[in-house]
Amino acid sequence: MNRDDLLQRLDDRNTRWDMIIVGGGATGLGTAIEAASRGYRTLLLEQHDFAKGTSSRSTKLVHGGVRYLKQGNVSLVLEALRERGRMLVNAPHLVRDLRFVVPSYDWWEGPFYGIGLKVYDLLAGRAGFGPSENLSREETLAYLPTLEPEGLRGGTLYYDGQFDDARLAVNMAQTAVDLGATLLNYVQVIALTKTSDMVGGVVARDGETGREYELDAGVVINATGVFTDTIRQMDDPDAPPMIRPSQGVHIVLDRSFLPGDTAIMVPRTDDGRILFAIPWHNRAVIGTTDTPVEEASLEPRPLEEELDFLLTHAVRYLTKDPTARDVLSTFAGLRPLVSMDEDGSTSAISRDHTLHISRTGLVTITGGKWTTYRKMAEDTIDQAAIVAQLQERPSVTKDLHLHGWHIAPNTLGELASYGADAPAVASVLDEQPGWNEPLHPNLPYRTGEVVWATRREMARTVEDVLSRRTRALLLDARASIDIAPTVAALLAQELGRDAAWEADQVETYRALAEGYLLED
Repeated sequence: MNRDDLLQRLDDRNTRWDMIIVGGGATGLGTAIEAASRGYRTLLLEQHDFAKGTSSRSTKLVHGGVRYLKQGNVSLVLEALRERGRMLVNAPHLVRDLRFVVPSYDWWEGPFYGIGLKVYDLLAGRAGFGPSENLSREETLAYLPTLEPEGLRGGTLYYDGQFDDARLAVNMAQTAVDLGATLLNYVQVIALTKTSDMVGGVVARDGETGREYELDAGVVINATGVFTDTIRQMDDPDAPPMIRPSQGVHIVLDRSFLPGDTAIMVPRTDDGRILFAIPWHNRAVIGTTDTPVEEASLEPRPLEEELDFLLTHAVRYLTKDPTARDVLSTFAGLRPLVSMDEDGSTSAISRDHTLHISRTGLVTITGGKWTTYRKMAEDTIDQAAIVAQLQERPSVTKDLHLHGWHIAPNTLGELASYGADAPAVASVLDEQPGWNEPLHPNLPYRTGEVVWATRREMARTVEDVLSRRTRALLLDARASIDIAPTVAALLAQELGRDAAWEADQVETYRALAEGYLLED
C-alpha cells in the first residue's frame, strides 16, 4: 500500500469512478471494501489519516451492546452479535474473545444482571463467545484480584470481544487496496461538483502538495462521521444538522491496576453511565464518558470533569487507587450520534446507523458502531449502486477475510498483530543494525516497525506511526514523546524529507502528545 503509487491514479483524466467515498474511518473503509469487493471502481479520500478520529479512540470492544437490551433495541443487539462473530473469523489476528465480570454489591444485582446476560447468550446463539454464569464472591475475586472486596456479594461472568481499532483500520485499508480500490490519506474534499443539479463528483486537495483534483463519479458517499454535516452542507447549505456529537473519554493505567485477562463492566454508575475497565496491550483502559459537545474536532480533548469521573470510579472499584500521576495517557473520541431532536441527552440517542440520500443523490451513512461497520457498508453500497445506476451485484463481505487474517506459524507475540504480514515485518527488522531493537523500554515496539509502517502502511507523519500504526501514544504518552526524534529521523530517511521537516514533525508531535498527559 504505497501512497505515491495510488496518488498517480488521480492523474488519469479519463477515469470516472463508480463511487467516491469521503471519509477514512471504520465506516468509510468498510464501505470501500464493500464496493471494491463487488467490482465497482472505488476511490476513498481521507482529509487526515485513516482512523484519525473516532475510529482509533474507541473502548477497544467488539460487542453486541449489553446496554441496548435495557433500551429494548433487540434488533441492534442481534445485528451486532452476528457482526461480532464475523469480525472474529475474518480478522483473528486482531479480534479475540474477552471475559467480563459484572460485580454485585447489592443483593438484587446478581439475579438481575444474570438474567439479562442469559438473554444476551440466547441472542448470540451459535455465534456466542462463551456462556455467562453467576459467580460467588470468592470466584469473582479470583478473576479480579484487585476488585474492591468491601461489600462485594459476587458477580456475573460473560463474554464479548476485544480488538485493536486503529490496527484493524489499517488492515481494512490494505484489504480495499488489495481488492483494487484507490485509497488516499491527507487528501481533503473541499467541494462537491454537480451535473444537472445532481452530485457528480468532488474537488479534492492533496494536503502534501496543495494540488487540486476534480474527480467524477457515479455516486458520492459521505462517510465522515462527526463531520457528516460539513459534507452535507457542501451539497445543500440549508441542510439541517443530523449529528449531535458526544464525547467519550478513557484513561490508561499500568497493568498492575487490573492484572489478569478479565475485564470489569459496571452497568450503572451514579449518573447512569456504563464503566469498563479492560486489559489491553498490557495496560488497563478505563472508560468511558458520554458528554455532549457543541463542535466536532479532529483532536478532541478530555474535560477535567470527565477525567475526575473516571479516576473517582476507578478508586471506588479497585483496591489499588490510581491518582493523576499513575495515568499513562488519556484519550477522547467523538461519537457521531444522529438526532434531529433538540431535546434529550446523548446517552438516550439510538446507536443505530442512518442512511440518507439527498434529492441531489448524495449518499450519507452515519451513526452506528465499530462492530457493525460491515453491515453499514453493505446497506450503503446496495443503495449507492442504485443511485449510480450500476449493475446490481451481491455482497460477498460476510466471509471476506481481512488483510493479515492468517496468523503466521511461530509468530512471536510482539508481531502477532501483523498476522500474515509478520514474517515480512521480521525481514524489515533484520535489514539494518538496530532495527530489531526496542524503540523504548516501556513500549512493545521495534525500531524497524517505523520503516514498515512507512513503506507498507502509508504512514506519513510521526503521529501516524506513534498513534495508529503503533499504539505508543495511548500506551504511554511520555515514552512516545521521548522516541519522536527517532521516528522522525526514520520517516525523513524513507520519505526523502529534509532536516527542517524532521524538526517540525518532532515539535508538532510533542505538542499533540502533551494533550494526552494528565497534569498532577
